[in-house]
Amino acid sequence: MRIGLATSGDVPDWEVDDQPLHRALERAGAAVSHPVWNDPALDWADFDAVLIRTTWDYHLQRDAFVAWAERASAETLLLNSASVIRWNTHKSYLRGLEERGLVTLETLWLSPGDEVDLRRECELRGWTRAFIKPQVGATARGTLRFDATDEGLTRACEHVSRLLPSEGLMVQPYIESVETHGEVSAIFINGEHTHGVRKIPVAGDYRVQDDHGASDEPYAFGAEELAPFRAFLADSPADLLYARFDLLRHPDGSLRLIELELVEPSLFFRHGEEAAERLAAALLSRARRMAAV
Repeated sequence: MRIGLATSGDVPDWEVDDQPLHRALERAGAAVSHPVWNDPALDWADFDAVLIRTTWDYHLQRDAFVAWAERASAETLLLNSASVIRWNTHKSYLRGLEERGLVTLETLWLSPGDEVDLRRECELRGWTRAFIKPQVGATARGTLRFDATDEGLTRACEHVSRLLPSEGLMVQPYIESVETHGEVSAIFINGEHTHGVRKIPVAGDYRVQDDHGASDEPYAFGAEELAPFRAFLADSPADLLYARFDLLRHPDGSLRLIELELVEPSLFFRHGEEAAERLAAALLSRARRMAAV
């Protein structure tokens, strides 16, 4: 099988987490390559399947990325699917997830051109600290935490004024536990939970990405904590090959979903190498079924 692991043209040298997946695919006899998603010279029909992996620049050109996914899916098996890519590359997907059993954070949604009184909005919601992030974004780009004080609100208003003319924003309560407990991720392959990860920012920071010096370690979820995610995936019509649920510990003790990563998440194979084997097997199985049609 000819497998393309879609990437971007500027993946840093330190990114080695997918190597267990590369080895698993090659052990299974697959010919693996790493096509850059926006390379105009590529013919995606040359691949039996394309797995989206390190396309970490998509958020800077989301429309082009969605258009590429739709073109590629017409020529080969693209996973996750183009319809999932369109849905999941804009954080408006978080709206309505509570109806499907996933508890998220209260969110103030701002569209380009909106006018907002942040002081009033924070007072109405009882937020003493809050957090701003773009509706299309990655690696903490465009984020800001702020105190609902005169100084903090001045900074927040300046931040919103700078970004809102050109992109939608989200404002949420700032969850302090990210600085101590960190952010936890539940990783699923082919609908089955494989492993969990806890990402811990540098002291005093909130950014949990490798790019910002964060560390990570294995994390064990309880069966009750995983139940909503299993149910969500079982009921999903998209037949997701992979999914990562990112969560923060709320002051009430519950885990709150902050992101559902279905496009190009790190799957932290360094903390669950068996998950790489499972992903390789599931990917090749789907590719063979497609080839047999």
